Amino acid sequence: MVGVDRASRILGAMGVMTTGRMEAFSDAVIAIIITIMVLELRVPHEPSWGALAAVAPSLLFYLLSFVYLAIYWNNHHHMLHAVERVSGAALWANLHLLFWLSLVPFVTVWTGEHPLATVPTAVYGLVLLLAAMAYYLLQQRLIAADGPESRLRRAVGRDLKGRASPLAYGLAIAAALVGWSWLAYALYVAVALLWLVPDRRIESVLTE
Repeated sequence: MVGVDRASRILGAMGVMTTGRMEAFSDAVIAIIITIMVLELRVPHEPSWGALAAVAPSLLFYLLSFVYLAIYWNNHHHMLHAVERVSGAALWANLHLLFWLSLVPFVTVWTGEHPLATVPTAVYGLVLLLAAMAYYLLQQRLIAADGPESRLRRAVGRDLKGRASPLAYGLAIAAALVGWSWLAYALYVAVALLWLVPDRRIESVLTE
């Protein structure tokens, strides 16, 4: 870590924007998003299993959304460690991603209160879809800023998971709109499980 900090200071002295401040800001925003989301959970008014069961949908959607935010935080962290510099366009792309992630608490509460409703289920998927597109845009901006020899470019490769996820979200939205909420939820969970599988591409490149 000392070597990384020293390199960041040297690049900063040369007028090159480094990733340190962007990562710190993003970490803080994601932490606030998670805090807001847990504060929105409704506490059962009675000390009984029945009262707990009444808020179970909200708890399940909180769990799913927490997993998604954790996945974004983890991959965001690894992605920034694979590049040495950022650009103004990358900074704006990062804010674009954080905007869509900041809507996760809103759609989590909405779907938790109306778990089988068409519109909340579809909007939940829409936010996930737009967040995935924003992440891809950020990834491309970072690769462009880092230059043709970018380690991130080599690590990403064909990015099959990154391409499959938006397709799954689109199918989930379509399923929700035709009344198949259960299928939409299954696809949301499937994508989360797909990204929970450890992805060693960036770590392998950093090790090299």
